[in-house]
Amino acid sequence: MRRIDIALGRLADTERTLLEVLGPGGDVARSFTYRQVTRAAQALAARLAEAKPRSADARDGVLRVGVVCGNTPAFIVADLACILQRVIEVPVPLAFSRTQAASLLGEVDICLVDEQGGKRLAEWGRDLLGEPGAVLSVDVDELIAAGPDSFSLAHPDEEWICKTIHTSGTTSRPKGVRIRARGLNALLESLDQEMPAEAFRRYLCTVPLSLLIEQVTALYMVILHGGVLVLLPPEIPLVGTAMAAPSKVMPFLAAARPTALVATPALVDEFRQSAAAALKAGQSVSRSLFGTDAVPLICCGGAPIDTEVLAALDEMGIPIYEGYGLSENGSVVTWNRPGARRIGTVGKPLPHVQVRLSEEGEVLVKSTSLFAGYTVADPSSCVVDADGWLHTGDLGRIDEEGFVRITGRIKNVIITSAGRNIAPEWVEAQYATLPFVHAVAVVGNHLPALHGLFLVKPGQDVAEARAVISEFGAAHLSEIERVQVAHILPGREEIYRRFFTVTGRPIRAAIEDAIRTQALEMAVPSH
Repeated sequence: MRRIDIALGRLADTERTLLEVLGPGGDVARSFTYRQVTRAAQALAARLAEAKPRSADARDGVLRVGVVCGNTPAFIVADLACILQRVIEVPVPLAFSRTQAASLLGEVDICLVDEQGGKRLAEWGRDLLGEPGAVLSVDVDELIAAGPDSFSLAHPDEEWICKTIHTSGTTSRPKGVRIRARGLNALLESLDQEMPAEAFRRYLCTVPLSLLIEQVTALYMVILHGGVLVLLPPEIPLVGTAMAAPSKVMPFLAAARPTALVATPALVDEFRQSAAAALKAGQSVSRSLFGTDAVPLICCGGAPIDTEVLAALDEMGIPIYEGYGLSENGSVVTWNRPGARRIGTVGKPLPHVQVRLSEEGEVLVKSTSLFAGYTVADPSSCVVDADGWLHTGDLGRIDEEGFVRITGRIKNVIITSAGRNIAPEWVEAQYATLPFVHAVAVVGNHLPALHGLFLVKPGQDVAEARAVISEFGAAHLSEIERVQVAHILPGREEIYRRFFTVTGRPIRAAIEDAIRTQALEMAVPSH
């Protein structure tokens, strides 16, 4: 990762702040300079150099390093140490189940943990690692003290598989996407070229760093811009890991004073509600929400946002820049950006990316950041054809100016008993605008009616919710698109994690199975 190497070399001897960790009251509880972080990363890289692959006949001889950490300075040090030592990093979300974690940790040679990660690994069971003693705690203060006097790069610019990133498959076991170092470098070069020069001066991280997009934006883009990464207090849940996380994160936005962040659709909806409240109170929207007079660069992806929500935020002076990506391309494929933005689209391709549509309307991608394959075979895997085009499995449209719209997933298309095709993602985006809905998923393949799973806020009256869902469907969706059977459940964590992924995508197979086995309560047709 040549660009990161160069940036670290330029900043390694400075006392400029790289990390800030907020306290419960929004104050800065801890801060770390570029010098401290790079020295700690070098000290940890030296310890990784002493470790050996468990298998003598390992196919590539490269160390595989599991990273089981929360959003803490330890994750940052571990990630940079893996880059400096040219090993394969395997980040594992703390929200994973034992089965999911086992699919990624089963082949690692050593596992790096912080306090949160150590506790989670103990809950999963250390036998996941295959061998005892393959765990190393990342003590950042101790590593800073043990770091070398000067910064140096021990390895030349070279190609290697730098990460194995999780992505969902057709079962509960995620498959690993193998990311190339030069591919990630190509992506960073494009983003650095397209993003505003000062955008990443202060970045607030609200989602798990185990996600590739957050490693790219929160860490690598911040380093390239010589900026500061702001982390939430450890006790605040990260967006995507808990139902109440967006509302709990909101008070820390003003304290962080961010110039950029990546937001999920749920957090964007919190922006809309808070901005409307600020306007009603006669307050400055920007200062009330973000603690400054300037609105940060807010990027969003992962799921569609209702265009009415985006238009409302625009009127309140908060533009949201939607994008589209997938791990198989090193994350970002297209992105709206200042000066090239169109609501309802996911923007134009980055400079190093080409996008076209197949005859069936599937989005095809060709770029220099494409992945190097999967760790396991899975029916959901994307295919790269003989001409180098990645078949994403997403359906889309491209307008005359090159803006891309994602309309759904090929394999998610619901074929009703009447033979009509429905893209569930669009339908879900409409129902998600209801204020009491925490999460929603629509299914219907091989079922006599279109079903919707609605997780609602605590205290929500079920009968009232059912009536509103029915009225909303009649008013805003066609007869074939509206939910005919509504399953309304409380938005409890255990239910959410059973039916939605870490990134908030519905686990449709699990939902359909629960419907067929009548495992969902309150499955009463709406009228």
